[in-house]
Amino acid sequence: MTSALEATDQLFFAREGATLSLEAAQAQTRKALASADDGELFLEYRESENISLDDGRIRSAGFDTTLGLGLRGVAGEATGYAHAGELTEDALARAAVTVSSISAGHSGVAAEPPTSRNDRLYTDANPLSGMPFATRTGLLAEIDAYARARDPRVRQVMASVFGEFQAVQIIRADGTRVADLRPLVRLNVSVVVEKDGRRETGSYGTGGRHDYSRFTDETLWKGAVDEALRQALVNLDSRPAPAGEMPVVLGSGWPGILLHEAIGHGLEGDFNRKGTSAFAGLMGQRIASPGVTVVDDGTLPDRRGSLTVDDEGTPTSRTVLIEDGYLRGYLQDRLNARLMGVRPTGNGRRQSYAHAPMPRMTNTIMLGGTNTAEEMIRSVKHGLYAVNFGGGQVDITSGKFVFSASEAYMIEDGKVTAPVKGATLIGNGPDALTRVEMIGGDMQLDPGVGTCGKNGQGVPMGVGQPTLKLSGLTVGGTAA
Repeated sequence: MTSALEATDQLFFAREGATLSLEAAQAQTRKALASADDGELFLEYRESENISLDDGRIRSAGFDTTLGLGLRGVAGEATGYAHAGELTEDALARAAVTVSSISAGHSGVAAEPPTSRNDRLYTDANPLSGMPFATRTGLLAEIDAYARARDPRVRQVMASVFGEFQAVQIIRADGTRVADLRPLVRLNVSVVVEKDGRRETGSYGTGGRHDYSRFTDETLWKGAVDEALRQALVNLDSRPAPAGEMPVVLGSGWPGILLHEAIGHGLEGDFNRKGTSAFAGLMGQRIASPGVTVVDDGTLPDRRGSLTVDDEGTPTSRTVLIEDGYLRGYLQDRLNARLMGVRPTGNGRRQSYAHAPMPRMTNTIMLGGTNTAEEMIRSVKHGLYAVNFGGGQVDITSGKFVFSASEAYMIEDGKVTAPVKGATLIGNGPDALTRVEMIGGDMQLDPGVGTCGKNGQGVPMGVGQPTLKLSGLTVGGTAA
């Protein structure tokens, strides 16, 4: 079996027309980083496709390939970065001249390279070459037909598949090399229904680091359609959400996106080193209710946010961020870990060769407790049950967040009653952690469609949580 290093050597140095040799890449990297504290050469090849169906017709089908390099040098807190959309010795030489200027006059001591790596967490196979194109478009047509047959109120069906194969190799000044082959696929379904002139939409997606073959399982794709249709029909009967502060019960799984945005970003190393996070300087202190334990785990097999190694070559890990309410750790890339005097956690990530790495989440999860969802519902006289979320925003410095609920219900006298539309949750991440009153034993991971944005870069990520009860959040609604 070909190793990831051998496979990427073929892609970067032995492909037809290649003008960059491994020896030249190592020599230029060594020269550029001679006086630096850290840095690496990042080589990337990527294939991606997106096929969309709307109302029974393929509306778009795109395919793209990219190939490039990014060279980084680190001197103290300063970073020099240069990239090129070609793999040639001339392009790397120009990048080396630019990057070496950051450490001119600096007597750096090169940081130790990563010394180990994870076992393979996902297949090496390229999902775009493993299934005929006609099979992928045929799957979308089946989804459309099935959705329309399920309910006469269906007016529009949209479905899409996305696939990607990324190959990376990371070369350090001492000659250390690490490589990874990363598949990524996603299936999305949206259904529009109509009743008495009112139209509503429901959506569902699933994916991960595997090939397309899982999507051909009827149980999976029919389940995706059924869930999108269920949400759309729920929305048909929804009423405007009320406004005010009230207890909130968050569903398991994807609602962990609130945890990711409102809390997770504030636990990334760069914000805490610079003192701009609401959690800066609180290591070892209680920041959440008893029972709240949050981890970031990049080692889960086949998950969208998982990586065998991060984009600096460090193995990903299971990092405990909050343990029983106490702050225990931050997410670290190599630069911030070195400056803070701790070990990197394998969270150095970048969108592509054109971007420098920074600390980012992988799969961020709140672990389960002992309560049941039924117990939480029964304990609420008047509140909100938020099952699914759409978009949201957070201010890292203050921790303030606003999230829209795409599926939510009222809780009245301990029972789930009418679905509501237009509910937004408004709060403060550090404060919300202290308002967790009950934690369910039903922890679930999200279905595998999340993308995290930070400083203009987007990377795949995952979330997970059990059902939670918060004693109170501000709910924004549209009810008169």
